[in-house]
Amino acid sequence: MNDATTVVTGLGVAAPNGLGLEPYWSAALAGRGGIGPVTRFDASGYPARLAGEIDGFAAEDHLPSRLLPQTDRMTQLALVGADWALQDAGIVPAELPEYDMGVITASHSGGFEFGQNELRALWSKGGRYVSAYQSFAWFYAVNSGQVSIRNGMRGPSGVVVSDQAGGLDALAQARRQIRRGTPVVVSGAVDASICPWGWVAQWASGRISRGTDPTRAYLPFDDEAAGHVPGEGGALLVLEEAGHARERGACQVYAELAGHSATFDPRPGSGRGSALQRAVEQALADADAVPDEVDVVFADAAAVPGLDRAEAEAITKVFGPRGVPVTAPKTMTGRLYSGAAPLDVATACLSIRDGVIPPTVHSSLSGAYDLDLVVDTPRAATVGTALVLARGHGGFNSAVVVRVPRT
Repeated sequence: MNDATTVVTGLGVAAPNGLGLEPYWSAALAGRGGIGPVTRFDASGYPARLAGEIDGFAAEDHLPSRLLPQTDRMTQLALVGADWALQDAGIVPAELPEYDMGVITASHSGGFEFGQNELRALWSKGGRYVSAYQSFAWFYAVNSGQVSIRNGMRGPSGVVVSDQAGGLDALAQARRQIRRGTPVVVSGAVDASICPWGWVAQWASGRISRGTDPTRAYLPFDDEAAGHVPGEGGALLVLEEAGHARERGACQVYAELAGHSATFDPRPGSGRGSALQRAVEQALADADAVPDEVDVVFADAAAVPGLDRAEAEAITKVFGPRGVPVTAPKTMTGRLYSGAAPLDVATACLSIRDGVIPPTVHSSLSGAYDLDLVVDTPRAATVGTALVLARGHGGFNSAVVVRVPRT
């Protein structure tokens, strides 16, 4: 394995407050959210009835008709997101050797909606009414597989499953493959499980908000924090070896993927604290960076008091009290599970590009946390280095450092 520099050259975004990169970024800077009442099914009988849903997405406008009956909504969004990321990077897959391109994504739940529909057909009509596509459409790795097939990408590929942390872990695995010699990897995540089966599974976490007001339901680091609002979407990124990007004349280089670390929390009741701080410190060390170089932290923002406290303590211990601006633009979208952190990485790239930090909307910082939380409106800032945090249910922690490439 060499020390090749991995850079981000393309971004494809599908978010509840913006379908496409620039629509999403405009909404994020305007503080415009995409959280509202669930419309994809009747949620009136459920304790939680708000979600971040993507409006205006018609898969048939973007994909061949043959793909529609064999893919879940999350996969349709992922295929389109990958198309957009490749277009943004100026890459035509057919013009590159097929083994020079890989696909590494993350997944939280797989194709829940597709699976639910086929189970309904099984129990209501019988086995012969179950689609043969059920054999793979529900599977965690299906997004990687379908993106690979669509674009003829036969290089190292795979999937990472570590809940919300998985999106960052997938980017890190892509970086490893680039260091091993694969010039281009499409990576990131898209999740979409706003359906009754998915809803019940998410509710079982005990971390879902019961709030009915979209502006008060998801309030990380707030005294009234009471859980998060689920959402759908995410981001896919084109990661590329820096020399390859330079040689082909890449349209742009958004940032370098400079450092990563993943840790796992001790078991509950052990008396030991979260390992998130260690993930942050190790990610900075991997990037050969020090805390003073970080210009913004994109927080995991669980909106569960105990988890918020642990994250605030980790940030404060590394950077000092109010030592670095902190933001959580996912308050506009809901938590997109494995798609959330890649969307934060894409947002960090845009912050670097445009010199602005998007806000954490609706939350009012609790006096219990000594954070410099960017609230209500964007903050102009020179962003050279950003830290993105993500944590998954069960103890997963992940941290990624992105920055302006060092010459």
